[in-house]
Amino acid sequence: MSKSIKTADLTGRVAIITGSSRGIGRECALALAALGCNIVVAAKTVQPQPTLPGTIYTVAEEVEKLGVKALPFQLDLRNAEQCAACVEATVATFGRVDILINNASALWWQDIPDTPSKKYDLITQINARGSFLMTQACLPHMIAADWGHVVTMSPPITSSGMSGHTAYNISKMGMTMVALGVAQESRAQDRNIAGNSLWPATIVESLASINFEMGDRSLWRKATVLSDCVVALCSTEPRDFSGHMLYDDDYLRQQQGFGDADMDQYACVPGSDPPLLLKQAIDAGEVGGFDAATFKRGSVNDLQQDNQRSKL
Repeated sequence: MSKSIKTADLTGRVAIITGSSRGIGRECALALAALGCNIVVAAKTVQPQPTLPGTIYTVAEEVEKLGVKALPFQLDLRNAEQCAACVEATVATFGRVDILINNASALWWQDIPDTPSKKYDLITQINARGSFLMTQACLPHMIAADWGHVVTMSPPITSSGMSGHTAYNISKMGMTMVALGVAQESRAQDRNIAGNSLWPATIVESLASINFEMGDRSLWRKATVLSDCVVALCSTEPRDFSGHMLYDDDYLRQQQGFGDADMDQYACVPGSDPPLLLKQAIDAGEVGGFDAATFKRGSVNDLQQDNQRSKL
């Protein structure tokens, strides 16, 4: 049997998870709830859509079936007042906030000349600015309780793999800077608050990977590879395990003792061995036919055009 992650009881803790109406965010909500953590389902969707099933209410219902409390909160991360109101509602409901998972994100994989200023502003406002504002609102409560963990779903900061994804990488690596800032400021003030970034080593199955047709499913892993990392980080790691820019694959192998056979449980196609496309593309710019510079994704409406220009 495959190795399981090490976890600890989180009964009474409270986690805010942005972008948790579906996909990776939903998996993180359910995994934390299974350990006793109350969940704030913070996302935009309140009505299901044909290509985007799931709402803040459906996930809140799933969470509460696990025996904890949920607070569905409609949140547009571009709105600073809504970010502050989300945290205020969390504290008013639960009296605390212990964990923040900055998961919500907007995708734009295009060259600089093909990036309109409005699109640049959108992804920056949601990704880097939204994560900063949510973290800023949560930190005073974590400081008061002398316990907290901020996780940003964002890649390691690197100078490689920038071509073709420049605007996106600025916004995503800005999220990583938020996590590192939490770690450094908390360490300087001797606070019991951790900040880490977490990124998949290969494409993870989600509505984004499905709707944007990001290659064959044999290249993908299940979203549980990330939610397993999240629950281990937030429940078992000491607060001084902080300031790390983590890949899920590396974390599970190095911190949880996983081997190749243990990683098989995450393959979307049983028996497949997904290459580490994202990790190696960031580290080296290209791997296994996946040329990050020429793989384009922007709007689902332009998918046919992007597919003609992409290599995967």
